[in-house]
Amino acid sequence: MMMHLTALRRAAQGHILTPRLETPFHERLAVLSETNDWYSWAGYKAPHSIFDTELEYFAIRSTAALFDISPMVKYRIRGADAERYLNRLTLRNVAKLGVDRVHYTAWCDDHGHVLDDGTLFRLATDDFRLCCQERHLPWLLDSAAGFSVEIAEETSEIAAVALQGPTSFAVLEAAGFADVEALKPFQLATFPHLDASVTISRTGFTGDLGYELFVDAKQALSLWDRLWAAGAGFGLKAIGYDALNRARVEAGFIVANADFITAEAALRADRERMPDEIGLDWLVDKEKPFFNGRDAIFRAREKNTLKHVLVGLEIEGNIPAEGAIVYHRGKKEVGLVTAAIWSPLAKRNIAIASLSRPFGSRVVDDLWVEIYALRELQYQKLMKRARVVARPFVKLDRRSANPPGRF
Repeated sequence: MMMHLTALRRAAQGHILTPRLETPFHERLAVLSETNDWYSWAGYKAPHSIFDTELEYFAIRSTAALFDISPMVKYRIRGADAERYLNRLTLRNVAKLGVDRVHYTAWCDDHGHVLDDGTLFRLATDDFRLCCQERHLPWLLDSAAGFSVEIAEETSEIAAVALQGPTSFAVLEAAGFADVEALKPFQLATFPHLDASVTISRTGFTGDLGYELFVDAKQALSLWDRLWAAGAGFGLKAIGYDALNRARVEAGFIVANADFITAEAALRADRERMPDEIGLDWLVDKEKPFFNGRDAIFRAREKNTLKHVLVGLEIEGNIPAEGAIVYHRGKKEVGLVTAAIWSPLAKRNIAIASLSRPFGSRVVDDLWVEIYALRELQYQKLMKRARVVARPFVKLDRRSANPPGRF
């Protein structure tokens, strides 16, 4: 018994002492980092900021920004039944997704509760890459029973970086990626890089002109250096998550286990959410074949049993309402703010909030948020008016411009 306990202690100590994984780009980020402000993303060491969150945000909106997305979970799904399998798994009709195209999607359990959202890349007729926030390999494998399909996680093998901002196309062009201007939004192509290749998609999480680049981990540093050298004349900066988060809030994008709790992570039954409760009802394809959660989703719609709604809010004043409770008429608690910023671009105090129906759906007036502002070592309670507004809060024409501008 004593030997068993000693072994357990050693194992626990080993786990504590195990450092966070470093991404293939970490060597470059560590040299650039002035703040030394890191956090854990899917077991990897990732930066909150590199030099200054404010200036990093303005790099996204004014020039170009590089953000390491290598920790994003990536699955390779191949085989004769890959399309049919993914059609059964996800909400959108994969048969409509052409080769060299990308679409945003989500997937649910059998009760219609969202497990995660992400992007699906069709690399060939029977070859897909699914990118998401959380790990789902057991679920994916269980769902593959009866399908001729191979599923493998490739998170550590494939490095990825997001190049976002108005000069992002100019950076790629200067880096020598010939014909990259032909890429339309949500389209991808493969380009030569040294003796290998890089997959570039016109996608991103900022609501701006931008691209995501995927390369074998062994080629990561050479790809970074190629982009960094090309971006010297276009204001290219490396950024951390805090700046990216500001841009994604302006774009109205949601984050799993931040703006909603995934079905696998939820500890309480009332924390799970259906697609219609987090603004993803538009993903559900009514005409496609049966998919996981389909019956539960349409039954909830038919019987009007949906309990929640995710909305955009514009809030009085200029103090961000992160984590604030939302009230109706200043008295009845009706929800919670999940993300909030003062938007430099929109010049508005904006937020994403999860509310209980009918608040935010049919009842949209007389909403208030409770903000606690720190004023000279003392918190002051502020009740500020809020109104439901459409997302995205910021819509930039350059995001979908075709061909992309050089700016």
